[in-house]
Amino acid sequence: MNIGQRLKQYRLQKGYSLQALSDRSGVSRSMLSKIERGEKNPTINLLCEIVEALQITVSQVIDEPTQREVIVIKKDQRPVLYDKDSGLERHLLSPTFPSKGIEFVLNVLPEGHRTGRFPAHQKHVREHIFVETGKLKVILGRNDHYTLEAGDSFYFEANIEHEFINIGKTDCRYFLVIDSHLFGGS
Repeated sequence: MNIGQRLKQYRLQKGYSLQALSDRSGVSRSMLSKIERGEKNPTINLLCEIVEALQITVSQVIDEPTQREVIVIKKDQRPVLYDKDSGLERHLLSPTFPSKGIEFVLNVLPEGHRTGRFPAHQKHVREHIFVETGKLKVILGRNDHYTLEAGDSFYFEANIEHEFINIGKTDCRYFLVIDSHLFGGS
């Protein structure tokens, strides 16, 4: 099943029409329809707008949910989402457990690139970041700016718009844990 099919499946499970999802996400009805039919691939930012409106995670859309307790994800088998607009590579490192509310991700952002603005998550969603290599600027809202270097960690309540910018001289590799378990695991 592809991303568009999974989005449609979650939309129908929630009982939303295309118009209702459009109203909730701010993404046009025609764009949602094209994504669901597999005619368009959403950017990571657009996908974030849609999943926030559906109250699910990006990981739930890019990988099949798993119910086993012991799981090995081989490097060449992990889901990777590449956003050609920002150059961002999003590697899903954790299995998809819709009920657990944790996503473990490796993001690789090329030198001089920015992710674009991510929408605010639902209340009680938190993000934890660890910068492995490079230099990362984090912007929360419109005015809060933080500079992180290799080895630095960062935590924030993610119910605010946020953006990441690689301000270093190499690719920036940073690990991201999105914790939505207090939100109800979605």
